[in-house]
Amino acid sequence: MSPRPRLLYVSDLAYPARGRRYCDEDIHLTARLRDSFDLALCHPLDAAALMDGFDAVVVRNSGPVIGYQKEYEAFREQARARGTRVYNPLHGRGDMAGKQYLLDLTAAGYPVIPTVDRPEDLHLLPEAPSYAVKPKAGADSIGLRFLPYEELDALGYGEILVQPRVDFRYEVSFYFVDDLFQYALHAPDPERRWVLEPYEPTADDLAFARRFIEWNTLDHGIQRVDACRAPGGELLLVELEDLNPYLSLDRVPEETRERFAGVLTDSLRRFLEA
Repeated sequence: MSPRPRLLYVSDLAYPARGRRYCDEDIHLTARLRDSFDLALCHPLDAAALMDGFDAVVVRNSGPVIGYQKEYEAFREQARARGTRVYNPLHGRGDMAGKQYLLDLTAAGYPVIPTVDRPEDLHLLPEAPSYAVKPKAGADSIGLRFLPYEELDALGYGEILVQPRVDFRYEVSFYFVDDLFQYALHAPDPERRWVLEPYEPTADDLAFARRFIEWNTLDHGIQRVDACRAPGGELLLVELEDLNPYLSLDRVPEETRERFAGVLTDSLRRFLEA
């Protein structure tokens, strides 16, 4: 490793996200990381060709991989073959590996929105006015649709998931670096999911989120636990984002933003030394 570690920071700065600008977040974080690392920024489609010149690749706001699945798989294969350090590490069990974890967590009895992927399991879902049908490789609500129960049998199964549509009170996200909780945000209006406000979690809320961080067994990296507050008051997992979670750092106070950058810097140092 060089005296100052070299990081290749991967982001799609022009990704058109609704209600937010990925590039602002990455400009802020890279400016802070440059205090401790030699750093270059590249588009996700260029990462495989450039990564040999760096001590680690940091995958951040790289957009839904469904738009470049073939290239993403090639990047993963090459990184493993070359022994390239990738942050987050490539063995994540959440969104990084697709949506299979929603099925696994449902079967294991975790507090998650019940999920099935076979027509013979539809009877296991609780009754609901409609059901969410989403692709296993989806992200950012790409391919999401809502159908009544009587139309579910006719679907082409294999690459889709089915869940009851939950009439939740609000959504809340918990942000972690390694296993360290950093902050939480929630969307008070379910119709404006991208409008987030700071949220003060209870001890029970944090215990809920930590169950999924511990399940994922990532020693290093940024993770976001997305949940919804069900009508009965309980939290249910919506998504465990361990690939490239958007951090909504523009929605937190400056002090929290700066602390997060420092914690991320320390995590990357530990990751490089491991």
